[in-house]
Amino acid sequence: MDVHHVTADAETFTSNAFLVTDGRTTLVDAGAWPGVVDAISAQTDDLEAVVLTHQHGDHVAELESVLEAFDPEAVYGYAPHPLVTETIDDGDTLEIGTETFDVVYTPGHADDHVSLVSATTLFSGDVVVHDDGAFDYGSFGRTDRPGQSRETLIESIERLLERMPDGVKRLYAGHGQVFEGDVRDVVETALERAEKREPKYPDE
Repeated sequence: MDVHHVTADAETFTSNAFLVTDGRTTLVDAGAWPGVVDAISAQTDDLEAVVLTHQHGDHVAELESVLEAFDPEAVYGYAPHPLVTETIDDGDTLEIGTETFDVVYTPGHADDHVSLVSATTLFSGDVVVHDDGAFDYGSFGRTDRPGQSRETLIESIERLLERMPDGVKRLYAGHGQVFEGDVRDVVETALERAEKREPKYPDE
């Protein structure tokens, strides 16, 4: 599967946004970087679908611009949104690129959070990331803000591990670096850290 990190050159705060260009051309999250439309255009002029892991501003701020530029057939999201055309739920499947992905409901960081997992690949949004400002390997989404819950996040990571095949080798998270290797170990490490129930950041 050909995946392009189209917010990699952003100089302002944004989530990662990933463009899959083989098979069904799909964007996972739109990000908040104004340059994302140009970055997508450099790879394709035919965007078929957009999938939102959740609707925090850093993941959807440029969604309207992306839709105006490419007019995809569908915009998928768990929760209602004026620009979402197809709602998705836990247990649904989606075609992204050349692979079929299982939709796993993973709240805790956000009430509408989903992760997307295939036989080889995990788009984890913010529930699990490889690296961030808190940990260099196996981190998890913050849960210290209103409406967030560490206990719910722990349950979500457990659910994700139950549903994730052993052969997953690529992790595309909402923040941090793309990871290739033993994705299950990254997720298990994130779970162990979350279960300590200690503040993720010193100022929490």
